[in-house]
Amino acid sequence: MTADFARKPVLTGTAVQLRPFRPEDLPDITAAIDDPEVQRLTGSAHRPPIDAGAIARWYTTRNEQTDRLDLAVADLASGRCVGEVVLNEWDEPNLSCSFRTLIGPAGRGRGLGTEALRLLLAHAFDGLGLHRVQLEVYAFNPRARHVYEKVGFVAEGVRREALRDGDGWVDSTVMAVLAGDWARHRGRPEAATD
Repeated sequence: MTADFARKPVLTGTAVQLRPFRPEDLPDITAAIDDPEVQRLTGSAHRPPIDAGAIARWYTTRNEQTDRLDLAVADLASGRCVGEVVLNEWDEPNLSCSFRTLIGPAGRGRGLGTEALRLLLAHAFDGLGLHRVQLEVYAFNPRARHVYEKVGFVAEGVRREALRDGDGWVDSTVMAVLAGDWARHRGRPEAATD
């Protein structure tokens, strides 16, 4: 089975919509990428700034990609892009992908990231037929780890001192959801055990 990453779906929840990127999303996604907290929590703080032209070139080509899925996270209340969700690093023989996300300041603290993640995982397992979705989360990002655990990601191991953080080092935890996990709890593991 080959996942169809060329098709860019629109996935709508109660508070967010995942959709292909639009030109009008560029100012919002640029602001999210430029946010110092986003940069630190995604491990990008030490990288040189990305110029607006490079960001525009990147996001205007996301809808053409056939080996990955990049979707804007749009806040239904405002209609604005507050971040992104991505399935990448497609491992076809093993029906596996990596996941990454960023939610800018305009989308934080309202459950938008949790809903976006559940929508994307439903598409990954039910729509694309994936077996495994994995991610890494840095130790200094407990808020993200809580969301990942809340939707069913399970910690599998630690990459010790995987990221330089100022003068120190930070561990990264590898987490994953399997198709069988998803079938059992549908992104709500606490409800599946009650």
